[in-house]
Amino acid sequence: MSDPDGPGQIADRLAGVALPRHVAIIMDGNGRWAQRHGRPRHAGHRAGVTAVRSVVEACGRLGLEALTLFAFSSENWRRPAGEVRVLMELFRTTLDQELHRLHEQGVRLRFIGDRTPLEPALQRRLDDAEALTAGNGGLELVIATNYGGRWEMAAAARRLAAAAARGEIDPEAIDEQAIQGALCLPGLCDPDLFIRTGGEQRLSNFLIWQLAYAELYFTDTPWPDFGAEQLARAIEAYSGRERRFGGVQPSVLGAAGGA
Repeated sequence: MSDPDGPGQIADRLAGVALPRHVAIIMDGNGRWAQRHGRPRHAGHRAGVTAVRSVVEACGRLGLEALTLFAFSSENWRRPAGEVRVLMELFRTTLDQELHRLHEQGVRLRFIGDRTPLEPALQRRLDDAEALTAGNGGLELVIATNYGGRWEMAAAARRLAAAAARGEIDPEAIDEQAIQGALCLPGLCDPDLFIRTGGEQRLSNFLIWQLAYAELYFTDTPWPDFGAEQLARAIEAYSGRERRFGGVQPSVLGAAGGA
């Protein structure tokens, strides 16, 4: 992996740059990376673990509030059974290997998605990891597993409908804030920067509510080759954009008023 700056130098490189509070990433391109290297697809997924470690460390050094990684989508069950089995095993072993290091670094782990199809042993591991790191005050690392944006919104709608049926809330009072609170990450700021590696340019049912005003950054770099250097480039691109959230800059208003 080409990563000349590395996690240790990224804070110096980005000193004075406007940083995002929350970065969300679709880690794509593992299979294509493996194909280009003449290796089986699972080798690409395993190589991607190194990129995860590098990016998590870099985000922690930068003092970002949150990093959300799309590990396994609800649509990924359609992949060949052997590949799904490898992905689930890799997820389990990586969690076992990295958990205590993340805990020592003050990282708080949270998992979003429908856990019911996961093996009971894996579900327990997720629960234990969240409990172990719940009191940490560093980077909040959110792992989306068996997750889909439409699933999340449908689940939120069911929760609000059930609360209304019980008389706990007035249906007329359901607004954006109420919906936000019923989603998977209440209390966490929405992503400022969305990154997708591997060359594809779509959201793929990822955080479709929360990414409404995120800055989108697409790169051809496959995930196994992504690291602190590539993250720095994405943040530098982000820092150069004007975020108007549907409004206009004061300078534009001033020019219009003087016309």
